[in-house]
Amino acid sequence: MRAVAVAKPAGEPELMRLPAPEPGPGEVLVKVVAAGLNPLDWKLADAAGRGQAEAVYPLIYGVDFAGKVAALGPGVTRFAEGDAVFGQPKQGAVGAYGTYAEYVIAAEDGVIAHAPAALPLPLAAALPTAGQTAMSLLDAGGVGPGQTLLLVGAAGGVGSFVTQLAAARDVRVVAVTRGVGETEMGALGAAETLDAQEGPPTEQLREAFPDGVEALVDLASGAEQFAEYAMLVADGGVAISTVHSADPQSLAARSVEGVNFVVAPDADLLARLAAEVDAGRATVRLDAQVPLADAPDAVARNRAGRARGKTVILV
Repeated sequence: MRAVAVAKPAGEPELMRLPAPEPGPGEVLVKVVAAGLNPLDWKLADAAGRGQAEAVYPLIYGVDFAGKVAALGPGVTRFAEGDAVFGQPKQGAVGAYGTYAEYVIAAEDGVIAHAPAALPLPLAAALPTAGQTAMSLLDAGGVGPGQTLLLVGAAGGVGSFVTQLAAARDVRVVAVTRGVGETEMGALGAAETLDAQEGPPTEQLREAFPDGVEALVDLASGAEQFAEYAMLVADGGVAISTVHSADPQSLAARSVEGVNFVVAPDADLLARLAAEVDAGRATVRLDAQVPLADAPDAVARNRAGRARGKTVILV
């Protein structure tokens, strides 16, 4: 099969010919239609190259997929051949079950679910990591109708899903972006959009929300900037960082819950996400769709921070 992989530690991803995997007991072989590109893909490869994670070489890139069930291992009952599915592959050493490939193995009891009927499979490939993260962030934030969510880094893959899902719950989303304007974010459901290219717009936010906001979800800021945004959270609210910038102890001192968030993917969360999409409460905004052979260039673009929205790799 064709796959995009790294041949050795600290190598660069390239298109290769590798043996196709075979499903074992409780496993599903998926013919991949598309793989979602995430920063996690190259971060895992980098960590493996530094010896910070167990890895298998050639190390196949990718953690998100959408495709059709091609074969079933013994004992599988949840899926049938030909089912449209999406999710994440079987857990193992980094690169052992990457999704930038024509075939991938998923565990029946792992992070795999029937794909949303409302989306073509290439779009569904953009959902698993970013969509599950967004769903979990909203659960952690606890915001409800009429409340305000300050969302920093709103224009990226995770941010676009948070914006849509929160707006569908009648939450007022205040989006902080870098160069992405009100028209684009408003189409996703943001009530207001502020540009942080010149630095955190905290004074504007303080004037607009003198009593504070109920929740902060920050997808981008380092500790110093996160602390500035967290000062805008009202007593009893929550301030969440996805890049481990929160200081829970100092936030608790002023009655704000501080959370350094880590998503825990599972099949139930994936199924909830599919239901949200099928109900029309979220859709996928793609930055690009690229063929498998161009995946190394797409990874480089993502690494350099030049991507907006989501990129999917068409297999």
